[in-house]
Amino acid sequence: MKPPLIILAGPTAVGKTAASIELAKAVNGEIISADSMQVYKYMDIGSAKITREEMQGVPHYLIDELEPTKEFNVALFQKLANKYMEQIYAKGKIPILVGGTGFYIQSVLYQIDFTENDSDMTYRKELETLAQQEGKEYLHQMLWQVDEKSAREIHANNVKRVIRALEFYHKTGQKISEHNEEERKKDSPYNYVYFVLNDERTVVYDRINLRVDLMFEQGLLEEVEKLKAMGCTKDMVAMQGLGYKEVLDYLDGRCSLDQAKDKIKQETRHFAKRQLTWFRREKDVCWINKQEFHREDEKIHQYMLDVLKEREII
Repeated sequence: MKPPLIILAGPTAVGKTAASIELAKAVNGEIISADSMQVYKYMDIGSAKITREEMQGVPHYLIDELEPTKEFNVALFQKLANKYMEQIYAKGKIPILVGGTGFYIQSVLYQIDFTENDSDMTYRKELETLAQQEGKEYLHQMLWQVDEKSAREIHANNVKRVIRALEFYHKTGQKISEHNEEERKKDSPYNYVYFVLNDERTVVYDRINLRVDLMFEQGLLEEVEKLKAMGCTKDMVAMQGLGYKEVLDYLDGRCSLDQAKDKIKQETRHFAKRQLTWFRREKDVCWINKQEFHREDEKIHQYMLDVLKEREII
């Protein structure tokens, strides 16, 4: 028998947090955050991090785990998530992966092998130097030349993933987009249900705009000022997060506060669109379009439980 696994994904600001708590309470589950920013300490407002009160006693993993100066990537996420899943299974409970980072989810769901990319660092250092000297757009153009599909899917700002794709091609002669497609075709070692919570685009975009305004009311500016005072700089992985790099630009005098706010809203909307594109490519996904349930949380909750019973997860 394959061990059970529940995934609850979806675009940013769609309402995953509240839905995941109700689900965890109903199925005796514990939550692993599949989010690239909530793993960092002191980064609460900009990452829309779940609070202790919101957790309602449900154990959460990969929240407040790393210092902002540390690097977090998909290989480390997979390693830690696997460790925590074993702990959750040992308690007789069900792990629930919750978040919007599709590649992180995929890395666990299909147990993608990252080992071939961990050895020689020479080429990686060359690419990092190129990015500093010539700029991230130059690096992104290099990717267009060898792997057009990846270049379309990976934003030029995501220098780490651009470097990883170039490095993979350099070492293996294979496009990472093709490799990921092959990995996606693998059978999962889990008996899983992959829920994707979604809503009408205008509703999601309105929620994003409201959330960004609320972040500033709650003290996003002060949060980034503290991080800057701690020595956090824009070239750190943590500071590449939405909301953080834009506020750093404001603090460094590169834009006005209103421009920073507008940029965060725009970039977050674009991010939500890319998230949905990723989830649409995944196989065997159970879409939950909130408008079809008249946005009634109880109906959505009951539907998820019905699907889990049907698939013999619970």
